[in-house]
Amino acid sequence: MKRLILILLLALLLPLAWSGASVAFSERPHWSTASTASIDIAPNPATTREAVIQVYAARLWGWRGALAVHSWIAVKPEDASSYQRFDIMRWSSPPLRQRITTEPDTRWAGNAPDLLLDRRGAEAAALIPKILASIESYPHGKDYITWPGPNSNSFIAHIGRSVPELGLELPPTAIGKDYITDGALFGRAPSGQGVQLSLFGLAGLLVAPREGLELHLLGLTLGIDPLRPALKLPGIGRIGMPAAPERGAGGAN
Repeated sequence: MKRLILILLLALLLPLAWSGASVAFSERPHWSTASTASIDIAPNPATTREAVIQVYAARLWGWRGALAVHSWIAVKPEDASSYQRFDIMRWSSPPLRQRITTEPDTRWAGNAPDLLLDRRGAEAAALIPKILASIESYPHGKDYITWPGPNSNSFIAHIGRSVPELGLELPPTAIGKDYITDGALFGRAPSGQGVQLSLFGLAGLLVAPREGLELHLLGLTLGIDPLRPALKLPGIGRIGMPAAPERGAGGAN
């Protein structure tokens, strides 16, 4: 038992140390001057008629970026000339924020976001009302707790659980995704598939076809994806075969 505990601690702490060192020795601007420019991967709403749903995640600024990402969702109904971008912001009042924008793919504190989901066309048009309803039903729109949640990643995970057709997979570094927002101990995985046990985001277990097997401890994720072989490590994230963005009919290739 002592050996098992030691192995578990090393599996959690060594990746964190590596990720922390990479942040500590990298040069980066202060958050107030960091770029928030678009990375030009979202379709231009001025020339794109079809409906679009996209989910992004980007590393946080400073030492928190060694541990976690911030995630958000953007939707564009058919023929709309702009996106509605939704996320939870610690310094916003209330934390749940909606912005109308033509650029949902901007950098976060200078860090380029990863595209986690890209749905377009008739399928996206059918899902957007369900997404908006799930946002409306989110019980923590006026709450923000950095750790263990509810935070920005708890919000996006709530959408994934509420709209399982999205098939949304959040990265291991999305701390707060394992906080089940209705207070239940059991629930769907954020992908809408499989099951999850969570003790208020502090400890838990997840088994799902898309996420694989994940152990959660103090908001950190340690896991394995056997279908797209990869390890999931705290701070570092996914090592192995990449988790390709979930795309629907009409999505970019």
